[in-house]
Amino acid sequence: MERNFSLKGKTALVTGASSGIGEAIAECYAAAGSRLVICGRRLETVEEAAKRLRETGADVLALAANIANDEDRKKLVAEAMAWSGRIDILVNNAGANPAMGALENLEEKDLDVVLNVNFKGILFLSQEVFRAWMGKNGGNIINISSIGGSRCMHGISGYCAVKAGLNHLGRCMAAEWGKYGIRVNTIAPGIIRTKFSKALWENQQRKENIKQNPIPRFGTIEDTIGTALLLASDASAYITGQNFVVDGGYLISGTL
Repeated sequence: MERNFSLKGKTALVTGASSGIGEAIAECYAAAGSRLVICGRRLETVEEAAKRLRETGADVLALAANIANDEDRKKLVAEAMAWSGRIDILVNNAGANPAMGALENLEEKDLDVVLNVNFKGILFLSQEVFRAWMGKNGGNIINISSIGGSRCMHGISGYCAVKAGLNHLGRCMAAEWGKYGIRVNTIAPGIIRTKFSKALWENQQRKENIKQNPIPRFGTIEDTIGTALLLASDASAYITGQNFVVDGGYLISGTL
C-alpha cells in the first residue's frame, strides 16, 4: 500500500506554492519522496516557502514565475528541467481573482487577469511541460479549480465562469493526452481558510450558511492534500479526466 502512494524518484512542479494550498501540497509530495520545483510571482516569498520545506527535509528548487507570462513559463520549465531532468507531476495551483462584485460591474481588465492566470496560463504551462518531458515520458497533471466552477457564487461570477472552463479543459487534456501516458485530473476545493479566500470565509452570511453543510465548517488546507497525493501517485493509476470536489458536501446540499 505504501508503494502505491510513494513519489520516490519523481519531480513535482507546483505553481502558486509560496503559501496556502500550493505549499501544503508541495510539503505532502516531499514527504512522499518527490523532489520539488516551486514557483510564485515573488522570489522572496517563494524562497521563504522553500526554506520552510527544506526544514522538513525536502529537496526543493524555488523559482519566480508569473504563469500568465509566456517568457516566464518557458524559463520556468527550462530551469526545472536543467535542475532535475524531469517533471513527472505538474500541479497548476496558481490562481487570481483581483475583484469581487456584481456581474454587471465586472470590468474587462479584471476578467483578463482571471483568464490569463486561471485558464490560459494553465493551458500554456501544461503545453511547455508536455513538450519538455511528459509528451515522451508520461506524467500527471493536477489542476486546482473551485466549486465555483460547478455552481454560481455571487460576487465572483467571472471567476466561477473561468473555473468552469478549467474543469472542462482538464477533461479535454485527459482525453487528448492519454495516449502519451499522461493523466489529468482536477481538484475543486470549497471555501478553504486561506489568505486568497479570506473575503469569503470572513463573510458573516457565509459563516451562517456553512452550518447547513453535511460537514458544517469551512475547509482547511490540510483537507486538500490527501486528494492531491492520491492523484499524483500510482494509487490513482486508473483515474483520469475527473473533477474531485473537496467541499464538505456543499454542492450536494449547502448554501454559500
